[in-house]
Parts: sequence; structure tokens; C-alpha cells
Amino acid sequence: MSDVVTTPGAGDVPAPSRTIGAFIIGDEILSGKRQDKHFAKLTELLAARGLRLSWVQYLGDDRARLTEAFRRSLASGDLVFSCGGIGNTPDDHTRQAVAAALGVPLELHPEAEALIRGRFGAEATEKRLLLGTFPAGTGIIPNPVNQIPGFFVRDHYFVPGFPQMAWPMIEWALDSRHRDLHRPVELVDRALLLTGPGAYESNLLELMERIVAAYPDLRLFSLPSMAENGERRHLELGVEGLAPRVAAAMDEILAEVKARNIAWTWRP
Repeated sequence: MSDVVTTPGAGDVPAPSRTIGAFIIGDEILSGKRQDKHFAKLTELLAARGLRLSWVQYLGDDRARLTEAFRRSLASGDLVFSCGGIGNTPDDHTRQAVAAALGVPLELHPEAEALIRGRFGAEATEKRLLLGTFPAGTGIIPNPVNQIPGFFVRDHYFVPGFPQMAWPMIEWALDSRHRDLHRPVELVDRALLLTGPGAYESNLLELMERIVAAYPDLRLFSLPSMAENGERRHLELGVEGLAPRVAAAMDEILAEVKARNIAWTWRP
């Protein structure tokens, strides 16, 4: 399976989006005790704004590994969402790992402290205030569910693992701090289902490379499909982008497919 992601060009097509990534953190995800829901929801939230993920990394509760991953991503300039590990229990390491990656200490954020004290009153113990202890120099992400905030730095947003909290916090980041990245156009995708002799990716590489070069604003995808017995079913070949450009590219793809006498149908 290949998924060739191209960079939007200039002129009559949208400006390129920034690269967007995600960390999904927790031993419980990697062990299978809990099923990840963040990936699907994050792609949905981004798609509603004309954006898409470029990468996702699943990580366990290992502080050294988290520190190294955050060090790389913080230096990348990417827009990143990190879900999980910001609690105050011994198995939560995200806050400490981010601080280590930045080379700064942890400190009680004054706005976070005010929110936590407002939430718990006289029961805002030192242990609860740890929930507002973030790497120095970070900002806070409002939490509409229980008022205990997440934090952000360098366009990296660190939210809880609980979906009901994480998702509105991610929406806040996208809509209050990155509205300039939203693409107010609806992307479409069209594809052919190719079967029989000649319907192999290796046989169509030149066509794919030509489409990628001619339509740098589109995303080309090539997805082989197999039946349960291992037999080839079809090759799904198509593009995604603005409707007029998609139509033009698909006209070229279809013309080449017909010229090669490859059996085809439109994907439903």
C-alpha cells in the first residue's frame, strides 16, 4: 500500500498546511487494555477544518523515550497534539518529559493554580496542585469538563487521555490559536477500482509519478486490496483535493487506464 502525500502549490490552490502530528500516550493503549479513540477523532476534527495528520506515534509511559520523542518534535516546527500522561500519578510522565526536552524546570502555573483552587476550594491539596505544575514558560489549555487545564508550548498541545476532555481542548487549540490554518474548502476524492492484468502498482508507477508532478496540490493514493484467501481483488487508484483539480487528474488517469486496456469501475 502506498499513500503519496503531495504539497499544495501556489496560485489557484490552497496554501500548504503546516505538518501536523500526534502522540498518543499510555501503556494501557499499547497493552490492549484500552482501545485508542484519539486517532479517529483527531482526523475527524482536522478534516472538518480542511486539515490532515501527517504522522502519529504511539508511546508507552517511559519517561526517557517520551523525552527523546518530544525533543525531536519540539525542534521540528510541527503542530502537534499529545494525548495522555499529564496526570499526577507515578505512571504519568508527560509533563516531566516535556520539561526535560525543553531543558526547563517544572513550576506551578499561576492560572492553573487559580483554576484548580476554584475547582476544589479548601481541598486543593499539594497533590492536586501537581496537576497545574507544568514546564516553565508554557501556556494553559482550558478544560471545559473539570477545569483542570492542559498546557502548550511551541505549538505542541498536551491534553489528558480522557476523550471527553481531550477533544474539546484540541478544538480550542485549533479554533482559537490556529484558525489561520483552516482551509475553508471541502476536499473531495475520487478513485477507480482496477482489476485484471495490468492492475498492479508497479505497472502504473510512471502514471502515478506523472500525476504527482502535474498536480502537486492533490494527494494521490494507491491501495491494493486482497480477499481473505490472499487473492488480489482490485487496486484502488485515485486522488484527493479540490473538485475541479480532482476531475482533471482523474480524466488523465482514466485515459491512461483505457489506453492500457485495464478493466476498471468507479469506486462507489
